[in-house]
Amino acid sequence: MTTARLPLFPLNSVLFPGLVLPLNVFEERYRAMMRDLLKSPSGDGGADEDSDDDEPRRFAVVAIRDGREVARTATGMPDDPAAVTEQGPAAGFGADPIQAFHRVGCVADAATIREREDGSFEVLATGTKRVKLLSVDASGPYLVAELEELDEEPGEEAGALAEGVLRAFRTYQKRLAGAREATLTTAADLPDEPSVVSYLVAAATMLDTPTRQRLLQAPDTATRLREELTILRTESALIRHLPSVPAEALTRTPTCPN
Repeated sequence: MTTARLPLFPLNSVLFPGLVLPLNVFEERYRAMMRDLLKSPSGDGGADEDSDDDEPRRFAVVAIRDGREVARTATGMPDDPAAVTEQGPAAGFGADPIQAFHRVGCVADAATIREREDGSFEVLATGTKRVKLLSVDASGPYLVAELEELDEEPGEEAGALAEGVLRAFRTYQKRLAGAREATLTTAADLPDEPSVVSYLVAAATMLDTPTRQRLLQAPDTATRLREELTILRTESALIRHLPSVPAEALTRTPTCPN
């Protein structure tokens, strides 16, 4: 069993391996995390770093099951007794923060960490590998997790399933966009490696967080692809029978505050 100890960044979304994660970091606990990452061996600790060294700046992303992505404050709500200022690394996540998180997440490699004049950070990271959350340490300025790396097993018939998922995904795209096939993603634009297909489709399909989380923690690629095939066929049929719903309305998702 390969384990790692990494800074933990909980979000109201699911990160998949290979997917890009832009972050606007403004809470002090996560600013402290980014300042420490900038001090890592991958750079010289400057405030404007594009890392191209062998040593990555890694942190773990987990989806929040029960809690607040941004700690609640009393600013602007003086008459609300419930609106108290929450502080500390576990603010918004309760007395036992591990209970607030889904147990399977993804390691993120921060290729870019830029500090702004106001002390906030602009971060661009990429998901790299699935991990299982073993424990959470809230004793420092930000949460740190003990993690077990999860191997991606192909499962049975992953290759054939990936081909079927790609066909179903193109149909889904077409119906969602209300566009001609020629205006959509072509075969040359899509990957053919089954695990990459499974992660891309999970991230690009309009799904709620629990469904995305279930896909992330699937035991193998084939299982994930089978579920995606069912989802895509169901969603495509639903869109086809709801012509009165504008396509743009189906593509709106809440903006992540981070």
